[in-house]
Amino acid sequence: MRAALDKIDRKLVKLLSNDAREGANQVAARLELSPPTVRARLKSLIDQNLLKIAGLLNIAERPELTVAILGIHAYANGRLDEVARKMSELPFVTSVSIVTGRYDLICEVMFEGDMDALYRVTSELLPALVEPGVIRGSETFVVMKSHNKWLNLPKGVWEINSAEQSAEETAMKV
Repeated sequence: MRAALDKIDRKLVKLLSNDAREGANQVAARLELSPPTVRARLKSLIDQNLLKIAGLLNIAERPELTVAILGIHAYANGRLDEVARKMSELPFVTSVSIVTGRYDLICEVMFEGDMDALYRVTSELLPALVEPGVIRGSETFVVMKSHNKWLNLPKGVWEINSAEQSAEETAMKV
């Protein structure tokens, strides 16, 4: 069972959510705590996988990036969490959620450029993720415009992994 954060941890997370550039000394002064206490609490939150300090990108200001939301019907025979975890490890995926309602999973993806990456995710990566019949269908919603949408870049965006690099090098030789 998940334990609720105490009042001090909630204040600490709230301050960092607004601006994580402040150092422990400044945060400590604002919370009226000692810097070692703030550092210890931060370390504990990070070690417990409750907090991650990361650079987020304002998607509305990046016209070269596209975000899409996929509604996925899955027949996973009690393994929906496993499917969601595998899906979250795919390139371009920013998040996967098991949801109630019309879909079983909601997956958010981000990619650079045209629709080739989205096509690759929906037609190649998702079907290859699990055995045939588990993913029964999907519906794709390309985000046309967003407000207050800050995202952490997923793997696959602005990087070339060794397999893609090898494919590119092979294509250049041909």
